[in-house]
Amino acid sequence: MINPKLLDPKSIVVVGASNDVQKPGGKVLKNLLDSNFKGNIYAVNPKEDEVQGLKCYRSVEELPQTDCAILAIAAKYCPASVDVLAKQKACGGFIILSAGFGEESEEGARLEKQIVDTINSVNGSLIGPNCTGFLNTNYCGAFDAPIPPLNSKGVEFITGSGATAVFIKEYGMTNGLSFNSVWAVGNSAQLGIEDVLEHLDNTFDPETSSRVIMLYMENIRNPQKMLKHATSLIGKGCRIAGIKSGSSSAGSRAASSHTGALASSDVAVDALFRKAGIVRCHNREELTTVCAIFMHPEVQGRNIAIITHAGGPAVMLTDTLSNNGMEVPHIEGPAADELLGKLFAGSSVGNPIDFLATGTAEQLGIIIDYCNDKFDNIDAMCVIFGSPGLFPNWEVYRVLDEKMKTSRKPIFPILPSVVNVKDEIEDFIQNKHRINFPEECVFGNALAKIANTPKPQPLNPAMPEIDVKAIRAIIDSCEDGYIGLKEIRGLLDAAKITHKNEVEVTTADEAVAYARKQGYPLVMKVVGPIHKSDVGGVVLNVNDEETVVNEFNRLIKIKDTYAVEMTKMFYGTELFIGASREEKFGHQVLFGLGGIFIEVLKDVRAALAPVSVNEAAALVKELKSYKIIQGVRGQEPVNEQLFVETISRVSALVSAAPEIAEMDLNPLIGNATSLTAVDARIRIEK
Repeated sequence: MINPKLLDPKSIVVVGASNDVQKPGGKVLKNLLDSNFKGNIYAVNPKEDEVQGLKCYRSVEELPQTDCAILAIAAKYCPASVDVLAKQKACGGFIILSAGFGEESEEGARLEKQIVDTINSVNGSLIGPNCTGFLNTNYCGAFDAPIPPLNSKGVEFITGSGATAVFIKEYGMTNGLSFNSVWAVGNSAQLGIEDVLEHLDNTFDPETSSRVIMLYMENIRNPQKMLKHATSLIGKGCRIAGIKSGSSSAGSRAASSHTGALASSDVAVDALFRKAGIVRCHNREELTTVCAIFMHPEVQGRNIAIITHAGGPAVMLTDTLSNNGMEVPHIEGPAADELLGKLFAGSSVGNPIDFLATGTAEQLGIIIDYCNDKFDNIDAMCVIFGSPGLFPNWEVYRVLDEKMKTSRKPIFPILPSVVNVKDEIEDFIQNKHRINFPEECVFGNALAKIANTPKPQPLNPAMPEIDVKAIRAIIDSCEDGYIGLKEIRGLLDAAKITHKNEVEVTTADEAVAYARKQGYPLVMKVVGPIHKSDVGGVVLNVNDEETVVNEFNRLIKIKDTYAVEMTKMFYGTELFIGASREEKFGHQVLFGLGGIFIEVLKDVRAALAPVSVNEAAALVKELKSYKIIQGVRGQEPVNEQLFVETISRVSALVSAAPEIAEMDLNPLIGNATSLTAVDARIRIEK
């Protein structure tokens, strides 16, 4: 629980206060004095008697009792000051702006731990160190600028980077975005992004709480906590968007399995965001645009009307929406004809609804009314209205504002003339408290990204029944490393995953004996090498005894081979299911087309365990190769129900056996009636 003295203090001290507002200790004091804080403000500086009009104390020992402290002093002096404030002055909230802690050196990390231990001992709360500060509607405890417009329904912004926060605030404010709070958590020595989400979840009030949360993070310390509280908040009616930076392939680790090569921390982040229902963004413009859309009523569908007086932007927005899974449906019929009769000659209403450069504010109002009341195939409206510089737009934006107040369907204003009608747009944003989307394609991509982000998955979904006792018995008896064929069979049987019944042979005579018993056609594979195909270690469609002997003699000589695996030949589409344990995230389950295509196409989807049948089914449909799974050009389809059930069973298996570091079922052979794992590898890491 976050100490209320951090959130709503009655008194605040700035330790390291300065008359120089170009220093953090001076700027934070100025911002605090300029904010709407109503309590007592104290300043500490051993070299000053008065700072920015306030009496200045020479040391923290001289202070009266104080709820919250903002420290802007050298790192080495912070522990002693915190100790006095926490233990003698009843301070419960701390914001440490100073750098020179864990981000810099081992000694800095020691100082940081000492501070956290002290604050924890009094159940206090810490923002920072190495941060730009914290602000909410009660006070501004940050030294950066600009200070955004604050209101209780504005965005809750939680960031791991103070500098990035500045740029995000600037861009958002320029277009009318308002904020409820800004948490620049810096080193997150005590409170991190996940802890703030937990606080917002635990204190959520449907009447008073903000419903839009913006995240910027460079690492995720506790993915499971983030998943839990983001899911809960979205379930309560909040909407969350976030950037997780550091997603380049250079950060991916090397691994020995197909799954390990495809799985990475960034894949896990994608899976986490998707499971929680967080809209993942990749730049500041996208993040602020998504959150600006969140500030409007939620669009209940994918059908968008584009209302414009400029053809080009409407065409580009139409392309952007259509190419990203949204619809710009054709509008026709008696109501459309009636609307057309109310517009100037040359207008069109087919969608986009183009009422020409000479279109009036009155006509805009009429079009919006028709989209609201008479066009049932419209879920939301985008209004593109700028100016070539011939006339002002005051009346148009007044009508737009009035219609947004009464419209049953969301209206998104795209006002691109930020120079020609600068004053009108400024009035629209500042006086009418509206948000502008100045670039139509940025807006279109953001709207589609929101629509394409699924709702949160249940945290504890119904899962297939498996034999956990049998799984644990096998795992407990295994050593680290790749396990043997017998153990793999046992685990798959316990998870009720259908697999081939193969044998390992070490002589040509054993190979011939199995072939005579099993019959043809057969598959022969090397046992030992990890990537069997790469070394020529897989032979399909073996149809006679002579081939059995010749291929056995060839395969057994391949480097690292100690036996040859034999089984009957299966026919169908090659699929893949794998799992990889990612530090802190738990297991990712990945799936898609199998065989050699997995590394060539990389057409896979990933989900964090546990993965329900419903979640797996939705993800399978997102595969680019989904048409192949359905069956194309006479090809037999894959039994989708068996595929998604097996995905869920793999999830259940790795949840029961977290010691499984990597697991590949590749390929599985699927057809209309069966799905069989014909090759499996499992690596244990206890």
